[in-house]
Amino acid sequence: MDPKILIFMLLVCCSSVFNVGAQSYQGKWKLLKRSIGVSAMHMALLPNEKIVTFDRSEFGPSNITLPQGKCIKEDSKSSDCYAHSVEFDPATRAVRPLTILSDTWCSSGAFSIDGTLVQSGGYRLGEKVVRYFKPCMDCDWEEDQNGLLSPRWHASNQVLPDGKIIVVGGRYQFTYEFIPKLSGSDRILYKLPFLKETRYSALVPNNLYPFLHLSTDGNLFVFANDRGILLDYINNKVIRSYPVTPGGISRNYPSTGYSVLLPLKLFSTTDSDNNTSTPDAEVLICGGTAPDSNEKANVGVFVPASKSCGRLIITAASPEWEMEEMPINRVMGDMIMLPTGDVLIINGAAKGTAGWGVARDPVLNPVLYRPDARNSDGSTRFEVLAPSLIPRLYHSTAHLLSDGRVLVGGSNPNINYNFSALYPTELSLEAFYPPYFTKKKPRPSIVAVNPGLKIGYKQKISLEFTLEGSVILSDLFVTMVAPSFTTHSIAMNQRLLVLAFNNEVKKTSSGNYLVEGYAPETAALAPPGYYQLFLVHEAIPRKGKWIQIKQF
Repeated sequence: MDPKILIFMLLVCCSSVFNVGAQSYQGKWKLLKRSIGVSAMHMALLPNEKIVTFDRSEFGPSNITLPQGKCIKEDSKSSDCYAHSVEFDPATRAVRPLTILSDTWCSSGAFSIDGTLVQSGGYRLGEKVVRYFKPCMDCDWEEDQNGLLSPRWHASNQVLPDGKIIVVGGRYQFTYEFIPKLSGSDRILYKLPFLKETRYSALVPNNLYPFLHLSTDGNLFVFANDRGILLDYINNKVIRSYPVTPGGISRNYPSTGYSVLLPLKLFSTTDSDNNTSTPDAEVLICGGTAPDSNEKANVGVFVPASKSCGRLIITAASPEWEMEEMPINRVMGDMIMLPTGDVLIINGAAKGTAGWGVARDPVLNPVLYRPDARNSDGSTRFEVLAPSLIPRLYHSTAHLLSDGRVLVGGSNPNINYNFSALYPTELSLEAFYPPYFTKKKPRPSIVAVNPGLKIGYKQKISLEFTLEGSVILSDLFVTMVAPSFTTHSIAMNQRLLVLAFNNEVKKTSSGNYLVEGYAPETAALAPPGYYQLFLVHEAIPRKGKWIQIKQF
């Protein structure tokens, strides 16, 4: 074992507070697997609690082989016997090699209503492929070689209210389309000039992997480079344009920033039909760098990344950016919504951009952002957390697990697997434990969800749970988190809702607690599919339960 890793494990296993010099940091890290055989460039958590991760098929040999007899023939003379995708079980840490036929480099993905991972695009022969991975034992990848109308490399995906998936952009692609191809409208390519208008240059676009967030009215917020629009994707119409973010910073690949839709807070029912008030939709966009940073990095000049963050209420009548500063410069960070509604910013570099070998100064400390913290007195919503010892730069990922940990993997700023480079290829997986794991308070445990784990819109639901001690009603809430597909600092389809629950806690005959409330009212608030359901008490969650919501 690497001596640095051993020292790191000894440091974090014995204390909930990581001390560096005179500075103490909350949170802790744990190495889960020294090598899973591939570098985790893309990552998704399935409803069966398994992680599917993959890199690209043209990296050359990985560190894990396919089962005997599963080699892929590349031509009449050669074959590839290495796996470029694996399934990882966080509970047992078991790794299962998977067979992927086409090149998935810089591809995109989202989930279908039934929990199937729908994965699209990639490089060269993979650029028009749509791939499917079902959450079942011994399943493997299935591929539709002509699943897309247009080649998609560095595109973004989002699940829509009807369960379809929209695929937006990609290098030299100023269009969008829908998958899977089930109707005539799915077989049309829709032009989106906004993607061409926001391109910095042909070689350094600064608008690839655009940020997509489904607004509460069912329209799509699209952000590229330094500005956003609200798109009526059904009628192919831009219905509003938003102000440019202040500061002259580019936020998309390769000047890679990161973005989330902040928690959608559903309110108590207001009438006999269980209708709720539609919440505002607010986006948070952070990081990135100067527009010419990639050009400079390619000649050895590494420009500091941006510290700036902007919040924008996209449903406001006259939206304006509210700007803040992070405590650390960061490009290529990952933004992960925690069950509490807080935002974890993790991975990345303090200088340079995304791309092969063009970043420096790895940022080892995650940062916690509390969206609801008051900062009118000059205090900050940010908190710097305990550092990892493993740099996670270009092609790294992070993903929320159902127990509240954050899985972290990947990092390969090298053209092939290279373990002696300045920043070597990383095959390891770590878990980061946010500060709520170290609080010495009881954690609520969901016993049952009624009427069951499949629910309809506006349906009355109840959660039975256990908790040592008394319930503090004002500190109790329920969140619903959509599983994302993460790659290149973008968590596609990431979404968190705070559900509307009655202001009352009951005791059951068994001595457990019971809270009652309602499922989201519309598919614009919560597109159909699987979600992780969490109960949070005093800002502490416990293991979530998978539920499925759709129109029954």
